[in-house]
Amino acid sequence: MTEKEKRDNGELYDANYDKDLEKERLSIKDLCYRYNNLEPSKQKERKELIKEILGKTKENVLIESNFYCDYGYNIYVGENFYMNHNCIILDAGKVEFGDNVFIGPNCGFYTAGHPIDYIQRNKGLEYAKPIKVGNNVWFGGNVVVLPGVTIGDNVVIGAGSVVTKDIPDNSIAYGNPCRKVKNINKKI
Repeated sequence: MTEKEKRDNGELYDANYDKDLEKERLSIKDLCYRYNNLEPSKQKERKELIKEILGKTKENVLIESNFYCDYGYNIYVGENFYMNHNCIILDAGKVEFGDNVFIGPNCGFYTAGHPIDYIQRNKGLEYAKPIKVGNNVWFGGNVVVLPGVTIGDNVVIGAGSVVTKDIPDNSIAYGNPCRKVKNINKKI
């Protein structure tokens, strides 16, 4: 079994020293570099390049520079997707965003995790767990979402939150660790 197959099966895999995965990461980092250095006024070129970087997008997608990811092809974004400046998606696992998702600046979505055991960790081993974000979700600035988290529909995640566990539909959640604070009143 290849390291990529192990990764995709949720098993520990060699992320640091596998030449095929390293080649994929370097290729996408070159594309991110190009994207981050395009003038904001070159909207057509930016849109074409972001569609080349990401695995799947709908039409109305805007990602501000600087943007970084590990592989790109594991990232799926819905319609009316907006990501502000300086965001990172470590997409060893799939990262799926629904429609009408707005992400504040300096946010991170991390599917990669490392063993607690330092002997395994020092071998360059890691694992990947997917992140799934529903529709109509707003992330304040400086939010971090950790591996394996699912965030429901119609959710607001407060600025500075570290999301370690699933957040249900129709919630306002914030904190470190992030937790549901109240339901969203649909009449507002």
